[in-house]
Amino acid sequence: MRISTFISLAVSLALAIAAVVGVRAFLAQQRLLLAKERPGTVSENTIVVAAQPMRFGRRVEAGSLKVIDWPNVTLPDGAFRTIEELIGTSGEPRYVMSAIEKEEPILSSKITGPGQRATLSSALSPGMKAVSIRVNDVLGVAGFVLPGDRVDIMLTRRSRNSATGENEAYTDVLLQGVKVLAVAQNADDRSDKPSVVKTVTFEVSTIEAQKLTLAASVGTLSLALRNIASADVESVQPINITDLGGGPTAQALQQERMRTESEERLDRLEQLVRNVDETVNERIEMVQTELAKPAQAPMPVVNSRGLYTGVGVYRDNARTEYKVKKLDE
Repeated sequence: MRISTFISLAVSLALAIAAVVGVRAFLAQQRLLLAKERPGTVSENTIVVAAQPMRFGRRVEAGSLKVIDWPNVTLPDGAFRTIEELIGTSGEPRYVMSAIEKEEPILSSKITGPGQRATLSSALSPGMKAVSIRVNDVLGVAGFVLPGDRVDIMLTRRSRNSATGENEAYTDVLLQGVKVLAVAQNADDRSDKPSVVKTVTFEVSTIEAQKLTLAASVGTLSLALRNIASADVESVQPINITDLGGGPTAQALQQERMRTESEERLDRLEQLVRNVDETVNERIEMVQTELAKPAQAPMPVVNSRGLYTGVGVYRDNARTEYKVKKLDE
């Protein structure tokens, strides 16, 4: 074998080794860049979270906190990087104002400032007031009203009818969609255990607070729990004794009946569409069958006009026409 062949093989082998080494270095560099850009792989920051559930009024202590890695340079507004930053060095305690779950970041909006008390007043929205009314197991929806719920407040009272001069009882909706701040002394908005209480505290405006206070002195207040996703304001009217008769269908039953009728209409429409689809498929199959048949040769058209001649015969002054085949010429 020639020396030039050995030299070519050696050069090829060296180039191959260099290419492998270069590709590996490039891949390692790209892998490092992806690791830096991928969230959760490289920690850029830290954040303080709850090590256990924390409820309203609880003191914020180092034992109930922990620090975890945060994969972003920017922290959420009001978050803390270290426990020392949250607790502070002054020794003044902080308290939980809104329930915090385990592993949830601690935000300044959910805890009090250093030395501040965990009072209901600090949980009120700006310009709003807290007003409490007395309820019982019936008027308070059997204890199922919890902090954070929204209710309609109804007023039942008696007034003199100007036409008859008699006192008549009626019920009207006083306020709609009022937020419940606390039931009895429980202001934990994550509470899920119903309990019968004697008072319920609401977040209302000044005008609404005046209405509630006056209504509590002239009649009986009762609560109606709203759907958690309901934010509609209904058009209502007072209900008196004369409106109680007639046995109208309950709204829930009407809605259920409407849903049933709607489902039946959809079933009928679906069946109709299915029948139309089957009919169209049958027609398509018939057309395809006809198109698949071999074409027949057209029948020759014979002009019979030159094969026959007309002969008229008079009989009793009446002419009768006969068609006679021509003789071959």
